[in-house]
Amino acid sequence: MHTGKKILIVEDDELMIKILQFILKKEGYHTSVAKDGLNAIERIPVIMPDMVITDIMIPFRSGLEVISYVKEKYKNTPIIVISSLGKEEGTVVEAFKLGADDFVPKPFNPNELIVRVKRLLTI
Repeated sequence: MHTGKKILIVEDDELMIKILQFILKKEGYHTSVAKDGLNAIERIPVIMPDMVITDIMIPFRSGLEVISYVKEKYKNTPIIVISSLGKEEGTVVEAFKLGADDFVPKPFNPNELIVRVKRLLTI
């Protein structure tokens, strides 16, 4: 089990939220959820997550705006983007330019995601 690190999930798909919470909690992580980018930006200073996992296509503020905010204020907080946008999409390149640390395409392999989460949280 892990040290109970906090991960903020920024996602508007209810099923995806449940899947992410299930696999992360099973590994001992504490999860919080924001269903839109605006809510995420409001909650980050309050919960101070150790990591942010965000979709790109979310309401009110995009995942790109969330990445930009996190990297501006908390530059050492790792961010994993989970998106159904293909890797060739300019949006994914933009996410990396803004400071995203990793990209996982949907649908994703839960074991692969956990390996990526652990790698970023032990750096």
